[in-house]
Amino acid sequence: MGFFIARYMKNMISVQALSIGLPNSESPFCKGFRAIDFHDSFLYTSSPMKKTSLMTYVGIALTALLYALPVAATEPIQPLLAELTRPNAPQQEPSLVPALVSANDRIVTESRGSVPVTALFSLEELRESGDDESDLILPDVDLPISDIPLTLNSKVEYFLYYFQTSGKPSFSRWLSHSSRYIPMMKEILKREGMPEDLVYVAMIESGFQMHARSWASAVGPWQFMSGTGRRYSLRIDQWIDERKDPVKATTAAALYLKELYGLFKGDWYLAAAGYNAGENKILRAISMYNTSDFWEISRGSYLKRETKEYVPKLLAAAIIAKDPGRYGFTDIAYLTPIEYDTVTIPLRTNLDLAAKLSGTTYESIKELNPDLRHWCTPPNYPDYQLKIPKGSKQQFETEYAKIPADQLFTERVLYSRYKVRKKDSLKSVARRFGITPAALAELNGLSTKSRVAGLSLLVPVKQTVDFTNEGRTSRSANTTKGSYAKYYTIKSGDTLSSLSKRFKVSTRLLSTWNNLKSKVALKPGRRIIIAKFTEKNGAMTATAKS
Repeated sequence: MGFFIARYMKNMISVQALSIGLPNSESPFCKGFRAIDFHDSFLYTSSPMKKTSLMTYVGIALTALLYALPVAATEPIQPLLAELTRPNAPQQEPSLVPALVSANDRIVTESRGSVPVTALFSLEELRESGDDESDLILPDVDLPISDIPLTLNSKVEYFLYYFQTSGKPSFSRWLSHSSRYIPMMKEILKREGMPEDLVYVAMIESGFQMHARSWASAVGPWQFMSGTGRRYSLRIDQWIDERKDPVKATTAAALYLKELYGLFKGDWYLAAAGYNAGENKILRAISMYNTSDFWEISRGSYLKRETKEYVPKLLAAAIIAKDPGRYGFTDIAYLTPIEYDTVTIPLRTNLDLAAKLSGTTYESIKELNPDLRHWCTPPNYPDYQLKIPKGSKQQFETEYAKIPADQLFTERVLYSRYKVRKKDSLKSVARRFGITPAALAELNGLSTKSRVAGLSLLVPVKQTVDFTNEGRTSRSANTTKGSYAKYYTIKSGDTLSSLSKRFKVSTRLLSTWNNLKSKVALKPGRRIIIAKFTEKNGAMTATAKS
């Protein structure tokens, strides 16, 4: 029997050695039993002492075999091999030895835990290794589709968070108003060849409020300054302010943004920053930092905080507005899109009369025409296009044709406020504004003997129309449709000669474009034209510079 047991042990040891990839002679089990002589003569001995020794060795071998078999039956023996080949390694405490479980149980346990540490690596390490890990899933930013470039960085994320927290009430109002004007504005932008998502410039500028006015006196949904508005043919005077007209102002904004886009070589971020700060400010920043990267420029101190935040604010507004429900804006009371008909008004006409002819209210006419500042259509504005409720055009035109010209308009008195100076009296103020002292006192709730120094009095003003600066005139014959200009603000020390060399344009053209005389000093702060462009096939082409 001892013979068969020993032979069985020898075979199992050899199999175990092969299973771990070692020659039989190097098997740890062979090393452990090298003292056992498996020669047949040894096994056949009849000596009692040798038989006792043999049984001892057989017992040891059986114990080792019983320990090794479960390990080999469950999983690879690499940990055991490492332990056997490092005899000086510290032994684990019995309580820390992991329990042996079946392979299936082990898989279930790991699926409930975390990903193995060996599966973790940085993107830099992955690129350096060049391994093709087909199961690597990069984070999905999932930005909405847009015709302006959207990006996501810490500055944009700040405004995404702001609009969802402390800025949420304001952004909710913006969304509510957006549905009223966005369809119309997108149509105008598309007609002018501009990205439709530029409507979100109007969103962050005014929240689509037609009567919005900034601390710097920028007005309307696109927040035009008066000078910039006039550059794009918007009429601004005491009768009308077309910066508040959603159609005319959007058309002007599209032209301005097109010019900025060409000026900054197709960079919408710089174009948007130029819309906020002015193109010359951004041109100086590009020159100062020697880069055309908006994000790099915004790291410097030259631009104001408002301009630095303008682009990320625009991007965050566009991202949310294109998918508001994803960002928690689920209960917005959207306004209905604005709809109207337009009628041509040949003569100055009262708005209450226009409301009556179109079957609506004075307030509705004023809402549809926020550019009108008073009770009537503006003087010296031939063929003014008045907006009336949709579906009422035929009725209006039929009834309007029946009214005599002298009954279309009723003169009314306009009033203003006058701050009374120290030496003024009620009598002197009344004389200045062409009213009797008694009428002025009654208008302001005073007696004729009241002291008025320091008071702010309501006074009548004469209605005048400045036909030089107010009203529409036909475009001059030499004005080219689709022409644009680049402006520069004169600084102290600038001369025609220095500007000519700086902008590579002749002094003759500079003088002609700006009505300048070569011998007259240039006044700092004045804006002058330093380049002209013409749109051809959607591209901006510079005109001759000599």
